[in-house]
Amino acid sequence: MICNADESEPGTFKDRYIIHYDPHQLLEGILISCYALNARTAYVYIRGEFPEGAKILERAIEEARAHNFLGKNILGSGFDAEVYIHRGAGAYICGEETGLIESLEGKRGYPRIKPPYFPAVLGLYMCPTIVNNVETLCHIKHIIAMGGAEYARLGRPNNTGTRIVSVSGDVQRPGYFEIEVGAVTMGQLIYEMAGGLRPGRKLKAVIPGGSSAKVLRADERFKLKQRQPDGATIERELSIEDIPMDFDSLTAAGSMAGSGGVIVLDDSRDMVWVLNNINEFYAHESCGQCTPCREGSLWMKKITDRILLGGGVVDDPKTLKTIGDNIAGRTICAFGEACAWPTQSFVEKFPEEFAARAKKAPPPPLPPEYTPEELIQEDQILTVPMAHDPGWEKAGARGTI
Repeated sequence: MICNADESEPGTFKDRYIIHYDPHQLLEGILISCYALNARTAYVYIRGEFPEGAKILERAIEEARAHNFLGKNILGSGFDAEVYIHRGAGAYICGEETGLIESLEGKRGYPRIKPPYFPAVLGLYMCPTIVNNVETLCHIKHIIAMGGAEYARLGRPNNTGTRIVSVSGDVQRPGYFEIEVGAVTMGQLIYEMAGGLRPGRKLKAVIPGGSSAKVLRADERFKLKQRQPDGATIERELSIEDIPMDFDSLTAAGSMAGSGGVIVLDDSRDMVWVLNNINEFYAHESCGQCTPCREGSLWMKKITDRILLGGGVVDDPKTLKTIGDNIAGRTICAFGEACAWPTQSFVEKFPEEFAARAKKAPPPPLPPEYTPEELIQEDQILTVPMAHDPGWEKAGARGTI
């Protein structure tokens, strides 16, 4: 049993506060899960940048053990369970469950190919392993206390229960809020819970599910099909402020609920700078296992760097989208989509800003290259003399190079 506390998605900070302020709720969820699964060992893989959180969890484990909630023969039940804390080394990719397992085994955090390496079949040390995050495990005690049917009444049809959203960016009262799924709209979250935008500013865009989610423009209209309590489906046209904060609605709007990290952007933001900031993060965090992601994330970062510095050419927005299109769906794990979706959506939703910053003419084409067949067919290939003598024929003639 593994608890994924490697909360590394930019804009997301819900798990950190659960660990800091209510670690025993997490331990209770872990132990109930272990009992249900008959798992005797649990690991909490916590992000390396959470040193205080790791200390808090270590203290909580000792307190639980002192009360016989942990260890041998828990409360006389005959059930044994141990929980261990393992600190990561700051790698975003280790938030992916199989990359996390590789790291926990002491190896480089490379995600595994699925199939066959589904953790529930071949997980930690090739044993069946369940991996869940902090918030999910914390829900367990409440579901048991309320009863599954009663808990499922919270939220909307097909989007039941509660979840925690983290609001950051250009709002007056950033923070984390527990909401019924779908019972709160984007506008209520931003203007009522998070205190609204800074004085004199207008909403420009929202990234609703952490930095890897596709951006939504504030002036867009979204046609969403919504399921009613009686099972009927109706189509409604909504503004961004009227979108319910549930999984289905955000997916229908062209983005995702993701990690629940809502990043609010007002009209002072330069969208090229925002995308470049995201691209820098993903270029740095790519594990390098898959070529499309390893090369493409860095290419996108270099292009947005160039646009920001005034060297953008007219083809750059198109090139950015092409690179993103050739990363998504072509990697072992979902990091490919995570780094491609921001570029695809920013270039699509804010073309005027990228076009305004990318005005230079493209460089002239390179001289034609010969194919292997042409090299064989031609008796003589024209060459261009080098600008200086490289001196290979003199190398080592007198014992020096």
